[in-house]
Amino acid sequence: MQSQYRVVAGLGNPGKRYEGTRHNIGFMVLDRVAAHYGISLASEKFGTVFGRGRIGDADVFLAKPMKYMNLSGPPLYAFSTWFRLCNREIVVIHDDMDLDFGRIKIKEKGGSGGHKGIKSVSDVFGGGDFVRIRMGIGRPDPGMEVTDYVLGKFRPDEIRDLDAFLEKGRDAVETVLCKGAKEGMNVFNRNS
Repeated sequence: MQSQYRVVAGLGNPGKRYEGTRHNIGFMVLDRVAAHYGISLASEKFGTVFGRGRIGDADVFLAKPMKYMNLSGPPLYAFSTWFRLCNREIVVIHDDMDLDFGRIKIKEKGGSGGHKGIKSVSDVFGGGDFVRIRMGIGRPDPGMEVTDYVLGKFRPDEIRDLDAFLEKGRDAVETVLCKGAKEGMNVFNRNS
């Protein structure tokens, strides 16, 4: 049986200025997945940096839309359309302030939850019928602007646990691709 390609997209902001920021955790997890499975993110098409490879039995594209977060949808849509993939074949990794740092939740479909990158993806695909891997970054301290928080670097106590958190994100991607979103929800939504 021929396997169907999936797209795993990490959301973030392009450029050195945003490297290592909370909003770029989608990029960071995707980099972990690429390194672990030997998938080179060296190609570019439609404003998306991508690589093609295999994770378990799944043929995958790993993709980073290289527009700012709130414009992530159009390049991902153009990329997916070119390869004849629909939104149900997409897994999106993104930061989530509604989850404490270190928590992961997998969601099969739904609204944007106020996340502008997810809203952009949902808008261009005509709905939220795609899997999300939500990486918890927690909320800012009272009085701190949300923008400053999400575009800020991780605190020292978070950096200590960041490596394990990114590895857990990589495991979540593998579980969703190889065992399905429902199994991923069973494992990660409770245990993280």
